[in-house]
Amino acid sequence: MRPWALVSWCFLTCGIAMGSWWAYYELGWGGYWFWDPVENASLMPWLTGTALVHSAIVVEKRESLKIWTVLLAIGTFSLSLSGTFLVRSGILNSVHAFANDPARGIFILALLGLVIGGSLLLFALRAPLLKSGGLFAPVSREGALVLNNILLCSICAVVVAGTMTPPFADLLLGQKISVGAPFFNMTVLPLAIPVFMAMAVGPLLPWKRGRLWPLVVHAWWAALAASVVAGVCAYGMKVLPALAFGAATWLILGSFAEVFERTLLFRAPVANSVRRARGLPVAVLGAAIAHAGMGVTIAGIAGMSLASSKIVEAKVGDQFALGNYSFVLLKLDTVPGPNYTSRVATIEVLHDGAPLTIMTPSRRSFTAQQQTTSDVAIQTNLLRDVYTVLGDERDGSAVLRLHVNPLAPWIWLGALVMAAGGVLSLADRRLRVGAPSKAVRGAVPA
Repeated sequence: MRPWALVSWCFLTCGIAMGSWWAYYELGWGGYWFWDPVENASLMPWLTGTALVHSAIVVEKRESLKIWTVLLAIGTFSLSLSGTFLVRSGILNSVHAFANDPARGIFILALLGLVIGGSLLLFALRAPLLKSGGLFAPVSREGALVLNNILLCSICAVVVAGTMTPPFADLLLGQKISVGAPFFNMTVLPLAIPVFMAMAVGPLLPWKRGRLWPLVVHAWWAALAASVVAGVCAYGMKVLPALAFGAATWLILGSFAEVFERTLLFRAPVANSVRRARGLPVAVLGAAIAHAGMGVTIAGIAGMSLASSKIVEAKVGDQFALGNYSFVLLKLDTVPGPNYTSRVATIEVLHDGAPLTIMTPSRRSFTAQQQTTSDVAIQTNLLRDVYTVLGDERDGSAVLRLHVNPLAPWIWLGALVMAAGGVLSLADRRLRVGAPSKAVRGAVPA
């Protein structure tokens, strides 16, 4: 089961990252995630799919959590189909929704009921036949993976509740309500913090039974580095971004603690460490890279929380300052396209008074569709994005949205690193050849 779940998880991770990038680039509002209902529809199966990948490890290693793992598989696929229904049926209003076709929605809803109902019926009939494996202590690798599952599924439940409350309130009570980013930020963050803390130390725990003190011995340096980073950042920024940078450091460094421990890095001769590294299962390195990728994404999110922005009404020749950057509107042009007319702004960007780049954001007006879209301009050096958007024009002036977004590229870079870790885990020989079959007693060798 695990290779199939891991392949799906890698594709979904990349898909969510691409959707986030589309929102950042195409919508022109300067953000990457709005807790839009359709965004949430993609996040829900990712959360349960992540729990499924980790739960399958316990089944593989310890023959435990079989029933729970099968239920997670059913739930993940059901949430994927539910996302299709939300996006295609028109039940939700969203910039990400692709259609408003009730007939199509009824067909998808019938398919949804057939697949989910049939799967749950089979589960109810066959689940009692699955025998659980050996017992394990709460402080063990199995215990850490169970905690991971509980927290991820709790986050998913919160997202489901926040996403589906408005349509159900409208359907059952006739009330129009909205659930936005403040609700999700306040409810998801407390559940995500222990997940981040456990991600780094979980792989260090032994199977079946472990102790907490060895974790301190093996991961003290990662905890110390995270504390130093959080402390240094606290002097120049708010508490939450400083803690987020500390958590990112903890994840990136702590994710490789198991690799360092197995290779005896800095505790044995270099040749011995290299030999041990060559003998490591590929899945161990893949898991470390995937966990570190989450740390990179958290660092990008923390950096984006420090973004500065300004909305100005500018005429040609006007100059505006934003931090260490200055923006000069050089000209406004009309450029015809194949099926649209584009208004293009030429903006010179200066950093500390020195010319940095020329940016050309535009707005495209499609006559046939009577639709206007933004084409933002982004200049990046992978440590920050300079982001400009051209808005409406009136009386010879243009509305400009100017942003400087620190570490913004790390959000999507981290997602790609996570997917790369999953792909690397798939290269593990154990997943390619499967488990050896038992020999039949008394069989004559060929």
